[in-house]
Amino acid sequence: MKSFAIRIEHDLLGDKDVPADVYYGVHTLRAVENFSITSQTIGDCPDLICALASVKEAAALANRDLGLLDARRTDAIVTACREIRAGAFHEQFVVDQIQGGAGTSTNMNANEVIANRALEHMGYARGDYSQIHPNEHVNMGQSTNDVYPTALKIATWFGIRSLLDAMGVLRHAFDAKAVEFADILKMGRTQLQDAVPMTLGQEFRTYAVMLSEDEARLEEVTNLIREINMGATAIGTGITAHPRYGALVCQHLATITGIPLVTAPDLIEATQDCGAFVQVSGVLKRVAVKLSKVCNDLRLLSSGPRAGFGEINLPARQAGSSIMPGKVNPVIPEVVNQVAFEVIGNDVTISFAAEAGQLQLNAFEPVIAYSLFRSLAHLRAACLTLQANCVVGITANRERLQASVTHSIGIVTALNPYIGYRSATEVALEAHATGRGVYELVLEKGLMPREQLDAVLQPDMLTKPQLFEPRH
Repeated sequence: MKSFAIRIEHDLLGDKDVPADVYYGVHTLRAVENFSITSQTIGDCPDLICALASVKEAAALANRDLGLLDARRTDAIVTACREIRAGAFHEQFVVDQIQGGAGTSTNMNANEVIANRALEHMGYARGDYSQIHPNEHVNMGQSTNDVYPTALKIATWFGIRSLLDAMGVLRHAFDAKAVEFADILKMGRTQLQDAVPMTLGQEFRTYAVMLSEDEARLEEVTNLIREINMGATAIGTGITAHPRYGALVCQHLATITGIPLVTAPDLIEATQDCGAFVQVSGVLKRVAVKLSKVCNDLRLLSSGPRAGFGEINLPARQAGSSIMPGKVNPVIPEVVNQVAFEVIGNDVTISFAAEAGQLQLNAFEPVIAYSLFRSLAHLRAACLTLQANCVVGITANRERLQASVTHSIGIVTALNPYIGYRSATEVALEAHATGRGVYELVLEKGLMPREQLDAVLQPDMLTKPQLFEPRH
């Protein structure tokens, strides 16, 4: 039978065997045994691990500046943190993302990994906490209650930046289609009924503008997550922290992350308030709702191919049916729709979790983090998938679009300024009843000369405001 080397670590519950080859310790191991919820560890969220390492590095540097941590220990801790920020040891962060304890298990997982790696840099064995202790040295001047929300905000900042990049890629794709389709006339619709003409380019430009507006909202919300509560320690009073520690750690953390971080003006309020995460989630929900609306449009406009709208063609990505030969489904818009549904649900979870916090701390930040990071990651993936696997390959059915305009009663609206609403209504009713075209009926009734009618029904006249002589 194969034997495994162990080391014995101790906590307030007693001694526990820890595998000798791991960097985490007893607190982490108990958390692994307690929380088996999602099968996703905090190590599966690189932004969070890098954020935690950034916080611990900044704390060590601040404590060094204050003369509370000697240079040798500081250098070892900082080196370990920088290795983690570079991508090393993420597999050692093994606690489930959803956990009890307000994130304490996450903080201790970081403290233990950093301490044991720092011990190696100093030439000591893992677990020799007399030299570097997870709580005494790595966690000096800190509490889970300021470390964890600060790390969440830093990770959220980088998640938003990644999402913004992906939204920009998708927006440029819609912009390119708007230019490609600028000369294609089609019928606009309201309430699924024929309305007035527009160009297909105008329709696709709308989608680019929608994304642009939401990019601006995301940029705005980043200001809320620049405010951190480092120095608050347990409930915001700063107990066990040096009076100058909060300002110093914020300065170091801003330098390490490149984020213009500021210390919250009231640390007691900042330690218990999750409003910033609610606000971010609300903007993500807005992005999701609008992306889903766009995908609804794409599915509707491409419906058919013969018995539906059939105005555009989405690129065929896979066979659509196990029983119907030749069927191709709009699978890419469909998957984006489903991401949107998930994000909307995550927003509900985040809202309930933020509301459920009591008194000086919210114990439910782990599920806020889990839901928020999923929304950010999945929206980013959805934008890139929609761009690469759908939007860039969309083509227009020009003949069908032209026919819909030619045979639509909706173009009579453009004639209102010239023949009047009453005459236009009569033409519309007769066209609908007889199946005849508006063009021929207007000429037949002598309501407009052919030259004027031809000029009015040009695409650039039908799709933007025009000057016209008032009727008398």
